[in-house]
Amino acid sequence: MASAQSSVFQSPYLLHNYRVFHSVSCMTSISSPHHVALSRVDALPEAVVAAMTDLYLAWYDGTSPELFRGDLREKDEAILLYHENRLVGFTALQTWNTEWRGKPARIVYSGDTIVDRPHWGQQALAFAWIARVGRIQREAPESPLYWFLLVKGHRTFKYLSVFGKRFFPHWQEDCPELRALAEQLAREKFGACYDPQSGVVHFPVSRGHMKAGISEPRPEELTKPAARFFLRRNPGYRQGDELVCLCALEAANMKPLAARIFSAA
Repeated sequence: MASAQSSVFQSPYLLHNYRVFHSVSCMTSISSPHHVALSRVDALPEAVVAAMTDLYLAWYDGTSPELFRGDLREKDEAILLYHENRLVGFTALQTWNTEWRGKPARIVYSGDTIVDRPHWGQQALAFAWIARVGRIQREAPESPLYWFLLVKGHRTFKYLSVFGKRFFPHWQEDCPELRALAEQLAREKFGACYDPQSGVVHFPVSRGHMKAGISEPRPEELTKPAARFFLRRNPGYRQGDELVCLCALEAANMKPLAARIFSAA
């Protein structure tokens, strides 16, 4: 793993973005042992991709190294989370332009996200992601930006309510305009695998689901409205079904801390 770390920081692109993201990741703790780095996926050293693959396969069944790597290659960028020079988490994202109701719009699509269990609760990766999409929004501020994601588990789903005010699907409101765009995007990207009645993407064979025991909610998590809602909407998540979600990425639609990071990065 040490070789993966040294390979990462040989890249000027990563070093530049590391400095930016490190200031964000330390907002909650000056002495945070976590730091983050951003890379284009096509610039990731093989040692880092191997470490990402090993970490993902440690937590997910219904997948393979080839499937994970193929999915990663479709993404544009990866945000890497380190603890004391060891890779302990990551997320990937892809952006594209589309047309919505006759006007241009931009989409940020979240790929696989994993954080090793001892590091659940850190906020460096989430803050870095918010900072990155804030900069993406400012690249074309005249076009609305939306976060499009497939959700494999209730812990990921809760981040929609941590970050955003309005999103689809929501347990308290329908958000028909977000529903319509989410359905358009899901049909375009997943075709017949998307079921508009349930709002779920069902692959004939699972393309990755959390290992048994990890995916199950703890008793205290079942007291949360977001977790209960996700489990009702996506009862097949244990077999790899994924819930289609969408959220407008703009400061006005974000909770106060997320809005500050989004606007300031």
